[in-house]
Amino acid sequence: MMQAHQGDWLVVHSHTDGGHVRKAEIIGTGDDGAPPYTVRWTEDDRESVMFPGPDAELVTAAEQAEHDRAVSDQIDRMQSAIEVRSEATPS
Repeated sequence: MMQAHQGDWLVVHSHTDGGHVRKAEIIGTGDDGAPPYTVRWTEDDRESVMFPGPDAELVTAAEQAEHDRAVSDQIDRMQSAIEVRSEATPS
């Protein structure tokens, strides 16, 4: 059984290859962190109550923060590489 805490994230994977992945912040839980969860969806800031199915993954707040840092670092490296290439290209 899933047990979540407020601030954790629910990631719902698509049933099809390359399909849409939905992500929601858990803003409320049932007794002892069990479903149903009150969530806020990142795609439209809508709140809903849900019982996650087998296509859902629970991600802790710490895991999500680490993932966000890694993505941010990757974007920074890519932007730096683009800037270096731009500066090296003669006008």
